[in-house]
Order: sequence, then structure tokens, then C-alpha cells
Amino acid sequence: MIHPEPMPAAVRLRGEMADIDVTGLVKRYGDVVAVDGLSFSVQKGEVFGMLGPNGAGKTTTLEIIEGLRTPDAGTVQVLGTDVIAHPGTVKERIGVQLQATALPPFTKVREAVQLFAALYQRSRPVAEVIEEFNLGEKADVYTDKLSGGQMQRLSIALALINDPDLVFLDEPTTGLDPQARLNIWTVIEGIRGRGKTVVLTTHYMEEAERLCNRVAVVERGRIVALDTPRRLIAEHAPGTTVEFANVPGLDVETLRKVPGVERVVADGRVSITTRTPETVLHTLLDPSAPWAPAEVGGGEGAGAIRDLMVRHGTLEDVFLSLTGRSLRE
Repeated sequence: MIHPEPMPAAVRLRGEMADIDVTGLVKRYGDVVAVDGLSFSVQKGEVFGMLGPNGAGKTTTLEIIEGLRTPDAGTVQVLGTDVIAHPGTVKERIGVQLQATALPPFTKVREAVQLFAALYQRSRPVAEVIEEFNLGEKADVYTDKLSGGQMQRLSIALALINDPDLVFLDEPTTGLDPQARLNIWTVIEGIRGRGKTVVLTTHYMEEAERLCNRVAVVERGRIVALDTPRRLIAEHAPGTTVEFANVPGLDVETLRKVPGVERVVADGRVSITTRTPETVLHTLLDPSAPWAPAEVGGGEGAGAIRDLMVRHGTLEDVFLSLTGRSLRE
């Protein structure tokens, strides 16, 4: 499910002050350029996603915006404040959930929330936050006894204890089972429903499509595309993909000449990109099709089709189209 599109980016960026405004951001580690001139804005009340493979520069970018790292060049305004010059001021108004939350040994859930509440000048009632994240039954349980989903709910609760205007969630559902992931999605939708601005990094495309108003695709420290999920898919992955199991002797070159076929990739499976799936499927399932291997179905085309799957374009397709790489590489 793709979340309804927000107002077009060009209108919003000019019509109101952004909660985050990044210009020309650069961060180097020796000869490695981790962030290479990034510029983007995040508007109040939107969920802004950052997608990219491991090592693309997403986490480094977030850590600079959060005031945890100093850039080599560029400017960062967060909630109207220069985060490089005044990181402490910004940290009072943001919430951060890191990829891994490290807590002192033998800390109970209630104690962890109390500890984080004490770090801020302003904080929400501890009991209220515990109940909001369905941790009431675990309040007096040691944090190292929590399940993965419970620990992620706790880490997001800790990020919201100061009632922040802007929340950063760095891969909040990585490693969770589907049920726990859906639970975290509901939590994030609740944060958005209260008018908070959320910056989210994720490797899960369904997650980005469901939650994010806009998405930035990051590759080697640069933003290679930025728009709503729907517009990114329409521009970079507009077709339908028809997939089926590969078989020895399949005539891939003849497949490429089938009317409506735009692209064919054949490895463990055959993947066909098309904007006219009905036409392509009709040809693929034609018993007299000439592309099938002779040993399959006696030369009948339909006999070569096994494990057929048809799907529309996704953000994963967008990234592959832009970079040729997988998001998890």
C-alpha cells in the first residue's frame, strides 16, 4: 500500500519552512567520501525515507543531521537551528532511534524510560509512554529479556520520551518477524498521526511505500532520485514484471523479440519487463510459441512456464534501474 501523495515537493519547499534543510553536505573518512554534496529538505509533518545499499552514506548523513558527527563541508538547519553551531539545542527537540540501542546491564524497562526522561529538560510522563508502546506488562522486566519487537518498541519509546518535533528512525524493523514489523509500522503511523516529522531509513520496500510521503534514493553518498514512491515508480519502473522459472534450452533471444517485451533477464529465473502484460502473457502461454525449449512440453511454449508470477514496479525496481545494484549490497 502506498501512502497518499503529499503536496508536490516544489510547492511545499517554497511555501513553508522545512524542518530539515541540508545543503552541500560532505563527509570524508580519509580517501573515502561517505557523503558527497547532499542537498535536500524535509517538510513538517511528512515521513521522509532514505533508501540505499549498505555503505551508501545514509547513516552518516543522519548522524550529522542529529548533531552526532561534524561534516567537512555544507550546512544543516534543523527546526530552524544550525545543528553544527548549536547541536545541544537541536538534540533537545529531536528523538533518535539508532540501529542498535545499548542500555546499562540489568536495566528494567521502566528504569530505561526513567533514565532517558532524566536526560531532557522536558519529558513526557514515564507511565504514559510505557502504556502507549504496549510495554506495561514488561515494565519490570530486564531489557535483555525482551523479544526483538518489544526491544524495538522500547527503543522508539526512548526516542519519543522528550516529545520531540522531529524523529529519526534508523532501520527500525530490521531483523523482526512479519508480525512485529507490522506492529512497528502501526507505531510509526501513530507518530505521523500526531503531526510529528519522521526521517526513516529502511531496507524494506513495502515499508517505504506504505509509510513514506517522499523517498530519497542514495547511492555512493549522493541522492540519485527524490520524489514520492508513486512518482519514482512511474518514472523509473513503470512496467510490469513477469517472472517464471528458467529451464535449460530456453530461447532468450526469441523472447526478447516478443511484442511488448522491453527487457529480459535470465538467471535462476526469467524476468520480463513490459508495459503490456496482457499481450506478453498471451504470447508466453501460446502452445505454439517458438521460444520454448524442444525438450519441454514437446516444443509447446506453454509447457515451459513454471512458477509464474506477475507484479507491478516497486522501489526495489527503481533502485535497480538507477544504479544496477541491490538495496542490500
